[in-house]
Amino acid sequence: MNQDVWSAVDEYIVDQLVPADAALDAALRATAEAGMPDIAVAPTHGKLLHLVARLRGARSILEIGTLAGYSTIWLARALPPDGRLVTLEANPRHAEVARANLDRAGLAGVVELRLGPALETLPGLTGPFDLVFIDADKINNASYLHWALRLTRPGSAIVVDNVVRGGNVLDPGSDDPNVQGTRRLYEAVAAEPRLTATAVQTVGVKGYDGFLLALVTD
Repeated sequence: MNQDVWSAVDEYIVDQLVPADAALDAALRATAEAGMPDIAVAPTHGKLLHLVARLRGARSILEIGTLAGYSTIWLARALPPDGRLVTLEANPRHAEVARANLDRAGLAGVVELRLGPALETLPGLTGPFDLVFIDADKINNASYLHWALRLTRPGSAIVVDNVVRGGNVLDPGSDDPNVQGTRRLYEAVAAEPRLTATAVQTVGVKGYDGFLLALVTD
């Protein structure tokens, strides 16, 4: 199998199970027009986040890493009418595009976007959150996990994106700080008695990667 096949299968799944959506499509166009990196979650993964939030019955969601708000839209749409989502973004230009995308999607009143490095804005948050999605700089993943635990409760779920790194997570001697940050994340999860977790390898339009799913048990 190769990237062309993975992408074609993703396109088939999207055609069958993830209907076209004007707000989501506009968010992706705005991302490209702003010259932002093409690193938003794939539509299939966005739908997965939406379903995880609904299965959890989430009323409060924390997202660490907004980019242009594509995954934010998926998550916010899973909330009940009185739900809330707080999303953290360090880049002012990304935050500007995200706010426009969220407003276009009719979610400006549901989502609170806090601008600044997440490790500076996290201490100002009040939980608990029912779901935390971590998709920011990978170097600080273990620190983000620490804060996720402080801001959740038993029964909350934590999802972390990009935890396979094209298979490079296997290399303990990697000089890639993103790989080392991901390995520290695994070590922190494995050592944390309050979590039970697994990780799933994925292939698709975004290539070979994966996500980690953890349940707060205590």
